[in-house]
Amino acid sequence: MSAFWSGWIIFFVTLNWLLVTFLLIYGTRVPIPTDRDGTTGHVWAHGAIREGVRRLPMWWVILSVVSIVFGTIYLFRYPGFGAFGGTQGWTSDNRVERHVAANEGRLAPLLERVRTESVDTLAGDPQVIHTGQVLYDENCAACHGANAEGNQKIGAPALFDNAWLYGNSVEAIHTSLMEGRSGVMPALGGALGERGTRAVAAYVYEMNGRDWPREDLVAVGEERYATQCVACHGPQGKGMTAMGAPDLTDHNWLYGGRLEDIIVSIREGRNGVMPGWSERLRAEEIRILTAWLRAGGTVDGSGESEDGE
Repeated sequence: MSAFWSGWIIFFVTLNWLLVTFLLIYGTRVPIPTDRDGTTGHVWAHGAIREGVRRLPMWWVILSVVSIVFGTIYLFRYPGFGAFGGTQGWTSDNRVERHVAANEGRLAPLLERVRTESVDTLAGDPQVIHTGQVLYDENCAACHGANAEGNQKIGAPALFDNAWLYGNSVEAIHTSLMEGRSGVMPALGGALGERGTRAVAAYVYEMNGRDWPREDLVAVGEERYATQCVACHGPQGKGMTAMGAPDLTDHNWLYGGRLEDIIVSIREGRNGVMPGWSERLRAEEIRILTAWLRAGGTVDGSGESEDGE
Protein backbone atom coordinates (compact mmCIF):
# COMPACT_ATOMS: atom_id res chain seq x y z
CA MET A 1 0.00 0.00 0.00
CA SER A 2 1.38 3.40 -0.98
CA ALA A 3 2.01 6.11 1.60
CA PHE A 4 -0.77 8.22 0.08
CA TRP A 5 -3.48 5.58 0.40
CA SER A 6 -2.24 4.58 3.83
CA GLY A 7 -2.55 8.19 5.00
CA TRP A 8 -5.97 8.50 3.34
CA ILE A 9 -7.30 5.48 5.24
CA ILE A 10 -5.74 6.62 8.52
CA PHE A 11 -7.35 10.04 8.10
CA PHE A 12 -10.85 8.66 7.58
CA VAL A 13 -10.55 6.03 10.31
CA THR A 14 -9.39 8.69 12.79
CA LEU A 15 -12.13 11.11 11.66
CA ASN A 16 -14.82 8.48 12.11
CA TRP A 17 -13.47 7.48 15.51
CA LEU A 18 -13.50 11.10 16.69
CA LEU A 19 -16.98 11.76 15.33
CA VAL A 20 -18.47 8.65 16.93
CA THR A 21 -16.81 9.43 20.28
CA PHE A 22 -17.93 13.06 20.18
CA LEU A 23 -21.53 12.16 19.30
CA LEU A 24 -21.68 9.63 22.12
CA ILE A 25 -20.43 12.14 24.70
CA TYR A 26 -22.55 14.96 23.30
CA GLY A 27 -25.67 12.79 23.13
CA THR A 28 -25.46 11.93 26.80
CA ARG A 29 -24.80 15.52 27.99
CA VAL A 30 -26.57 17.90 25.62
CA PRO A 31 -29.50 19.72 27.27
CA ILE A 32 -32.77 19.21 25.43
CA PRO A 33 -35.29 22.08 25.73
CA THR A 34 -38.72 20.87 26.75
CA ASP A 35 -42.09 22.31 27.68
CA ARG A 36 -43.45 22.14 31.20
CA ASP A 37 -45.10 18.80 30.45
CA GLY A 38 -41.73 17.26 29.48
CA THR A 39 -42.38 17.14 25.74
CA THR A 40 -40.68 18.98 22.88
CA GLY A 41 -43.80 20.82 21.85
CA HIS A 42 -44.18 18.85 18.62
CA VAL A 43 -47.68 17.49 18.22
CA TRP A 44 -49.56 15.36 15.70
CA ALA A 45 -53.19 14.42 15.15
CA HIS A 46 -54.42 17.80 16.36
CA GLY A 47 -52.57 17.50 19.67
CA ALA A 48 -53.55 13.91 20.40
CA ILE A 49 -49.94 12.78 20.02
CA ARG A 50 -47.06 14.68 21.62
CA GLU A 51 -43.34 14.07 21.17
CA GLY A 52 -41.72 13.03 24.41
CA VAL A 53 -38.06 13.34 25.40
CA ARG A 54 -35.98 10.62 26.97
CA ARG A 55 -32.28 10.33 27.68
CA LEU A 56 -30.28 7.70 25.82
CA PRO A 57 -30.85 4.37 27.61
CA MET A 58 -27.90 3.22 29.69
CA TRP A 59 -27.66 -0.13 27.85
CA TRP A 60 -27.20 1.76 24.57
CA VAL A 61 -24.50 3.99 26.04
CA ILE A 62 -22.63 1.02 27.52
CA LEU A 63 -22.85 -0.93 24.26
CA SER A 64 -21.55 2.08 22.32
CA VAL A 65 -18.59 2.52 24.68
CA VAL A 66 -17.76 -1.18 24.43
CA SER A 67 -17.90 -0.98 20.61
CA ILE A 68 -15.53 2.01 20.52
CA VAL A 69 -13.07 0.32 22.88
CA PHE A 70 -13.26 -2.94 20.95
CA GLY A 71 -12.67 -1.14 17.62
CA THR A 72 -9.66 0.69 19.04
CA ILE A 73 -8.11 -2.52 20.37
CA TYR A 74 -8.82 -4.30 17.07
CA LEU A 75 -7.07 -1.61 15.02
CA PHE A 76 -4.11 -1.83 17.39
CA ARG A 77 -3.78 -5.62 17.12
CA TYR A 78 -4.90 -6.32 13.53
CA PRO A 79 -4.55 -4.68 10.07
CA GLY A 80 -6.99 -1.91 9.20
CA PHE A 81 -5.26 1.33 10.17
CA GLY A 82 -3.60 2.16 6.87
CA ALA A 83 -0.36 0.31 6.28
CA PHE A 84 0.03 -0.53 9.97
CA GLY A 85 -0.08 -4.31 10.19
CA GLY A 86 -1.08 -4.61 13.84
CA THR A 87 0.86 -6.09 16.72
CA GLN A 88 -0.37 -9.65 16.00
CA GLY A 89 1.29 -9.81 12.59
CA TRP A 90 -1.90 -11.35 11.17
CA THR A 91 -2.64 -11.24 7.43
CA SER A 92 -5.34 -12.86 5.35
CA ASP A 93 -2.68 -14.20 2.96
CA ASN A 94 -0.91 -16.02 5.79
CA ARG A 95 -4.19 -17.47 6.99
CA VAL A 96 -5.05 -18.73 3.50
CA GLU A 97 -1.57 -20.24 3.15
CA ARG A 98 -1.96 -22.07 6.47
CA HIS A 99 -5.34 -23.47 5.46
CA VAL A 100 -4.02 -24.49 2.04
CA ALA A 101 -1.04 -26.23 3.65
CA ALA A 102 -3.33 -28.03 6.10
CA ASN A 103 -5.61 -29.12 3.28
CA GLU A 104 -2.65 -30.33 1.23
CA GLY A 105 -1.56 -32.39 4.22
CA ARG A 106 -4.96 -34.07 4.39
CA LEU A 107 -4.95 -34.70 0.64
CA ALA A 108 -1.40 -36.05 0.52
CA PRO A 109 -2.30 -39.76 1.02
CA LEU A 110 -5.02 -39.52 -1.63
CA LEU A 111 -2.77 -37.78 -4.14
CA GLU A 112 -0.04 -40.35 -3.56
CA ARG A 113 -2.48 -43.13 -4.49
CA VAL A 114 -3.59 -41.15 -7.52
CA ARG A 115 -0.01 -40.82 -8.72
CA THR A 116 0.92 -44.48 -8.25
CA GLU A 117 -2.24 -46.52 -8.94
CA SER A 118 -3.89 -47.14 -12.30
CA VAL A 119 -6.95 -45.12 -13.28
CA ASP A 120 -9.16 -48.20 -13.36
CA THR A 121 -8.04 -49.10 -9.85
CA LEU A 122 -8.77 -45.55 -8.72
CA ALA A 123 -12.25 -45.85 -10.27
CA GLY A 124 -13.11 -48.28 -7.49
CA ASP A 125 -11.87 -46.02 -4.69
CA PRO A 126 -14.78 -44.27 -2.93
CA GLN A 127 -12.64 -41.33 -1.81
CA VAL A 128 -11.36 -40.79 -5.34
CA ILE A 129 -14.88 -40.89 -6.75
CA HIS A 130 -16.16 -38.47 -4.12
CA THR A 131 -13.30 -36.08 -4.91
CA GLY A 132 -14.02 -36.48 -8.61
CA GLN A 133 -17.63 -35.46 -8.02
CA VAL A 134 -16.45 -32.28 -6.27
CA LEU A 135 -14.06 -31.49 -9.13
CA TYR A 136 -16.82 -32.10 -11.67
CA ASP A 137 -19.26 -29.82 -9.84
CA GLU A 138 -16.70 -27.03 -9.66
CA ASN A 139 -15.32 -27.23 -13.20
CA CYS A 140 -17.54 -29.20 -15.57
CA ALA A 141 -21.19 -28.98 -14.48
CA ALA A 142 -21.69 -25.52 -16.02
CA CYS A 143 -21.56 -27.06 -19.52
CA HIS A 144 -22.36 -30.74 -19.05
CA GLY A 145 -25.13 -30.28 -16.47
CA ALA A 146 -25.47 -31.05 -12.78
CA ASN A 147 -26.06 -34.75 -13.53
CA ALA A 148 -23.76 -34.93 -16.57
CA GLU A 149 -26.82 -35.05 -18.80
CA GLY A 150 -25.27 -32.72 -21.38
CA ASN A 151 -26.61 -29.55 -22.98
CA GLN A 152 -27.83 -29.66 -26.57
CA LYS A 153 -28.01 -25.86 -26.78
CA ILE A 154 -24.22 -25.61 -26.72
CA GLY A 155 -23.35 -29.10 -27.94
CA ALA A 156 -21.99 -30.35 -24.61
CA PRO A 157 -22.37 -34.14 -24.63
CA ALA A 158 -23.88 -36.30 -21.95
CA LEU A 159 -21.08 -38.16 -20.20
CA PHE A 160 -22.69 -41.42 -19.14
CA ASP A 161 -24.59 -42.51 -22.25
CA ASN A 162 -21.67 -44.56 -23.65
CA ALA A 163 -21.64 -42.42 -26.81
CA TRP A 164 -18.07 -41.14 -26.72
CA LEU A 165 -17.01 -39.01 -29.69
CA TYR A 166 -13.32 -39.71 -29.12
CA GLY A 167 -13.59 -43.03 -27.30
CA ASN A 168 -13.87 -43.86 -23.61
CA SER A 169 -10.47 -45.43 -23.04
CA VAL A 170 -8.37 -44.06 -20.21
CA GLU A 171 -6.01 -42.46 -22.71
CA ALA A 172 -8.81 -40.86 -24.74
CA ILE A 173 -10.57 -39.38 -21.70
CA HIS A 174 -7.28 -38.17 -20.22
CA THR A 175 -6.38 -36.47 -23.51
CA SER A 176 -9.79 -34.80 -23.72
CA LEU A 177 -9.39 -33.40 -20.22
CA MET A 178 -5.77 -32.36 -20.60
CA GLU A 179 -5.74 -30.93 -24.11
CA GLY A 180 -9.40 -30.33 -24.90
CA ARG A 181 -11.15 -31.12 -28.16
CA SER A 182 -12.26 -29.05 -31.12
CA GLY A 183 -14.92 -30.56 -33.35
CA VAL A 184 -16.12 -29.07 -36.63
CA MET A 185 -19.07 -30.16 -38.70
CA PRO A 186 -18.70 -28.22 -41.98
CA ALA A 187 -21.66 -26.34 -43.39
CA LEU A 188 -22.90 -28.32 -46.40
CA GLY A 189 -25.90 -26.21 -47.31
CA GLY A 190 -24.05 -24.51 -50.15
CA ALA A 191 -22.84 -27.77 -51.67
CA LEU A 192 -26.08 -29.69 -51.23
CA GLY A 193 -28.66 -27.01 -51.83
CA GLU A 194 -31.90 -26.87 -49.87
CA ARG A 195 -33.40 -30.01 -51.41
CA GLY A 196 -30.17 -31.95 -51.01
CA THR A 197 -29.87 -30.80 -47.38
CA ARG A 198 -33.38 -32.02 -46.60
CA ALA A 199 -32.74 -35.26 -48.47
CA VAL A 200 -29.59 -36.04 -46.44
CA ALA A 201 -31.45 -35.11 -43.25
CA ALA A 202 -34.25 -37.51 -44.22
CA TYR A 203 -31.71 -40.28 -44.87
CA VAL A 204 -29.98 -39.69 -41.51
CA TYR A 205 -33.40 -39.59 -39.85
CA GLU A 206 -34.25 -43.00 -41.30
CA MET A 207 -30.72 -44.30 -40.61
CA ASN A 208 -31.44 -43.47 -36.97
CA GLY A 209 -34.25 -46.03 -36.96
CA ARG A 210 -37.13 -43.67 -37.63
CA ASP A 211 -39.43 -43.94 -40.64
CA TRP A 212 -39.53 -41.17 -43.24
CA PRO A 213 -42.60 -41.27 -45.51
CA ARG A 214 -40.95 -40.09 -48.75
CA GLU A 215 -38.67 -42.89 -49.89
CA ASP A 216 -37.72 -40.96 -53.01
CA LEU A 217 -36.21 -38.22 -50.86
CA VAL A 218 -34.43 -40.80 -48.71
CA ALA A 219 -32.90 -42.38 -51.82
CA VAL A 220 -31.58 -38.99 -52.95
CA GLY A 221 -30.23 -38.41 -49.46
CA GLU A 222 -28.42 -41.74 -49.50
CA GLU A 223 -26.64 -40.76 -52.72
CA ARG A 224 -25.65 -37.37 -51.36
CA TYR A 225 -24.56 -38.92 -48.08
CA ALA A 226 -22.20 -41.25 -49.95
CA THR A 227 -20.45 -38.28 -51.56
CA GLN A 228 -20.48 -35.70 -48.78
CA CYS A 229 -20.68 -37.45 -45.40
CA VAL A 230 -19.29 -40.98 -45.60
CA ALA A 231 -15.65 -39.92 -45.19
CA CYS A 232 -16.30 -38.82 -41.59
CA HIS A 233 -19.38 -40.73 -40.45
CA GLY A 234 -18.67 -43.99 -42.29
CA PRO A 235 -20.83 -45.96 -44.77
CA GLN A 236 -23.07 -47.24 -41.96
CA GLY A 237 -23.19 -43.91 -40.11
CA LYS A 238 -21.32 -45.32 -37.10
CA GLY A 239 -18.99 -42.34 -36.83
CA MET A 240 -15.25 -42.23 -36.33
CA THR A 241 -13.72 -41.72 -32.88
CA ALA A 242 -10.32 -40.86 -34.39
CA MET A 243 -11.73 -37.54 -35.59
CA GLY A 244 -14.67 -37.12 -33.23
CA ALA A 245 -17.38 -37.76 -35.84
CA PRO A 246 -20.53 -38.92 -34.00
CA ASP A 247 -22.49 -42.10 -34.56
CA LEU A 248 -25.67 -41.21 -36.46
CA THR A 249 -27.46 -44.49 -35.76
CA ASP A 250 -27.85 -44.14 -31.98
CA HIS A 251 -30.17 -41.78 -30.12
CA ASN A 252 -27.51 -39.54 -28.61
CA TRP A 253 -27.50 -36.16 -30.31
CA LEU A 254 -25.19 -33.29 -29.44
CA TYR A 255 -27.47 -30.61 -30.88
CA GLY A 256 -30.82 -32.38 -30.89
CA GLY A 257 -32.23 -35.25 -32.94
CA ARG A 258 -35.37 -33.66 -34.38
CA LEU A 259 -35.50 -33.42 -38.16
CA GLU A 260 -35.26 -29.62 -37.90
CA ASP A 261 -32.12 -29.93 -35.75
CA ILE A 262 -30.51 -32.31 -38.22
CA ILE A 263 -31.29 -29.97 -41.12
CA VAL A 264 -29.67 -27.04 -39.29
CA SER A 265 -26.58 -29.12 -38.52
CA ILE A 266 -26.18 -30.11 -42.19
CA ARG A 267 -27.01 -26.72 -43.65
CA GLU A 268 -25.09 -24.46 -41.24
CA GLY A 269 -22.54 -26.79 -39.70
CA ARG A 270 -21.52 -27.01 -36.04
CA ASN A 271 -18.45 -25.97 -34.07
CA GLY A 272 -17.86 -27.57 -30.69
CA VAL A 273 -15.00 -26.80 -28.34
CA MET A 274 -14.01 -28.69 -25.23
CA PRO A 275 -11.38 -26.58 -23.41
CA GLY A 276 -8.23 -28.18 -22.09
CA TRP A 277 -7.90 -28.18 -18.29
CA SER A 278 -4.18 -28.72 -17.89
CA GLU A 279 -3.60 -25.08 -16.90
CA ARG A 280 -6.41 -25.02 -14.32
CA LEU A 281 -6.21 -28.50 -12.81
CA ARG A 282 -3.08 -30.35 -11.69
CA ALA A 283 -2.18 -33.72 -13.15
CA GLU A 284 -3.54 -35.63 -10.14
CA GLU A 285 -6.91 -33.89 -10.44
CA ILE A 286 -7.08 -34.79 -14.13
CA ARG A 287 -6.50 -38.44 -13.20
CA ILE A 288 -9.19 -38.22 -10.52
CA LEU A 289 -11.71 -36.85 -13.03
CA THR A 290 -10.71 -39.57 -15.50
CA ALA A 291 -11.36 -42.22 -12.85
CA TRP A 292 -14.68 -40.55 -11.96
CA LEU A 293 -15.79 -40.72 -15.59
CA ARG A 294 -14.65 -44.33 -15.92
CA ALA A 295 -16.63 -45.21 -12.80
CA GLY A 296 -19.82 -43.60 -14.10
CA GLY A 297 -19.78 -40.68 -11.67
CA THR A 298 -21.85 -40.55 -8.51
CA VAL A 299 -25.51 -40.33 -7.67
CA ASP A 300 -25.51 -38.30 -4.47
CA GLY A 301 -21.90 -37.31 -3.89
CA SER A 302 -21.48 -40.05 -1.27
CA GLY A 303 -18.49 -41.59 -3.00
CA GLU A 304 -20.43 -44.51 -4.45
CA SER A 305 -20.68 -44.88 -8.21
CA GLU A 306 -23.94 -45.49 -10.04
CA ASP A 307 -23.34 -49.21 -10.26
CA GLY A 308 -22.70 -49.40 -6.52
CA GLU A 309 -18.93 -49.68 -6.66
